[in-house]
Amino acid sequence: MTRPIIDMRCRPAYLHDFFGRTPGTPDYETVRWLSRRVGTRGDDQHFARSATPEGFLAEIADARLTRAIVVGRHTPTQHLPNDDIAAIVALDPDRISGIGAVDPIVQGEAAALTEAERAIRDLGLRGLDVEPGFGSPARHPDDRAYFPVYELAQSLDVPIFLMSGPTNSDPRFNDPAGIASVAQAFPRLRIGVFHGYWPNVQAILGLAFRWENIHLIPDMYLFQTGSRAYVDAANGWLGDQLLFGSSHPFRPIRQSIDDALSLGLKETVLDRFFHDNAARLLGLTPA
Repeated sequence: MTRPIIDMRCRPAYLHDFFGRTPGTPDYETVRWLSRRVGTRGDDQHFARSATPEGFLAEIADARLTRAIVVGRHTPTQHLPNDDIAAIVALDPDRISGIGAVDPIVQGEAAALTEAERAIRDLGLRGLDVEPGFGSPARHPDDRAYFPVYELAQSLDVPIFLMSGPTNSDPRFNDPAGIASVAQAFPRLRIGVFHGYWPNVQAILGLAFRWENIHLIPDMYLFQTGSRAYVDAANGWLGDQLLFGSSHPFRPIRQSIDDALSLGLKETVLDRFFHDNAARLLGLTPA
């Protein structure tokens, strides 16, 4: 039986040089380096296939994904426009969904809210990404500047996704504590956390234990030292709050699926981890 799988963090290389679009550039070499760093086995240029739309479609087909989720970004240093994300979704709407992005600091509150609503209502994207820790200056997720975006997402009944992890230039802003205020202030807001605040695993697990509207997507960090606690928690109380993501192009999709199957997740958890939790978070019809 083929298990349904939703990959919650899956971008094609052609989306941006940051993802390895252009051979011979420093960004391309960085993708190769990070690919090795997060445990890619074999070819550290595996991502090159997705440097075209046709290659990306072949990549997700060969991995037998039920759905790939392409995530937008809007920070002072990198902007992946929502229209670009929608264009990727349009390649195969039955197998690709998109998450938009806004930044109320860069854009201003009014413009960010207008764009957020357009991304959901007009472009059909399934949620909104904000990245307070990657701002200039960096901020925490409970910074009041982001509350209007959270309020809009709650009113539109779409999830908010927060970016975290050790690639933050200031590790003090990889502290999940501020999410507590967000989860408490917006109890109907579904919150997804990319990179799972690794390596601060125990801290984010404590918050997810307290607030069930927090969902963890460790993606490529699920396979790193210290991440066993995500698996142990998912085999207990976190079973409805842990989601799969490959973090392609930084990790091969198929390898990430195989590696996840070897982590020791209980059989009763696997379908939720690979598919059901993501379908619920995104408001998708279950397979």
